[in-house]
Amino acid sequence: MLANLNDVLIPAKKNHYAVGLFNAVNLELARGIISAAEATGSPVIMGTAEVLFPFGPLEELSYFLLPMAKKANVPIVIHLDHGLQKETCIKALTLGFTSIMYDCSTDPYDVNVKKVREMAEIAHSFGATIEGELGHVGDNPGSAEADHCAPNPEQFFTDPKMAKDYVEKTGVDALAIAVGNAHGAYKLPPKLDFARIRSIASAVDVPLVLHGGSGLSDDDFRTAIKDGISKVNIFTDINLAAAKAEMDSFTDTSKGITDLIPAAVKAVEQETVNKMLLFGSNGKSN
Repeated sequence: MLANLNDVLIPAKKNHYAVGLFNAVNLELARGIISAAEATGSPVIMGTAEVLFPFGPLEELSYFLLPMAKKANVPIVIHLDHGLQKETCIKALTLGFTSIMYDCSTDPYDVNVKKVREMAEIAHSFGATIEGELGHVGDNPGSAEADHCAPNPEQFFTDPKMAKDYVEKTGVDALAIAVGNAHGAYKLPPKLDFARIRSIASAVDVPLVLHGGSGLSDDDFRTAIKDGISKVNIFTDINLAAAKAEMDSFTDTSKGITDLIPAAVKAVEQETVNKMLLFGSNGKSN
């Protein structure tokens, strides 16, 4: 069934678990994600990001993501992650996406606030929810995101006092924060600032989002969720799981891609199940 961020994240915040966002740029990823959600009785957030459009154009993805979500027996949010352009966000809403993230995190603070506040009014007029980002979540080398690798990421960490002001002025439904996390595969073990997570969680009344979840340790996830994270974004882990399954399935006798698809779907399902159990969202679909 179709849902928005408020439907799945407000209960997560109240009950101290997290709901995963898993990007689906093709049918195999979507099938694996939904199978995992239904198998575990977990709400889930599924969608794509603007930087992933070369692999799955937004409108084409809408043709199957939305009908699949409507048919599912668990709540599924169809979310545009890291919408970088106003026009992209509006297109997603027009296509029927139930949630968007308008990423203005590299803009000056006042510009970020102004642009996201305007987009929040638009999203809410569609009955959709919106996520904003304060601070800036960096990128590991080779990530699919725009190149914002910084020599000193701490200078872009989210300030708790600014977070409170930002949420109040923009009207966002969820807030992505920068606390030592980064997009893509980590080259070195990340060091999350858990005290900062706790401080931000006590300052704002909306659910907090952790981007760059792939590659964090299980203990990192458990602590971050305990300290106030309600949404975790995952893509690299399921993307790699699908690719590895297809490579392992290919033999000299393979007839083609149809021999590889079942393995990819199953691998995505298993990796997603693992994350849902870790995040504690299993059994929380009602």
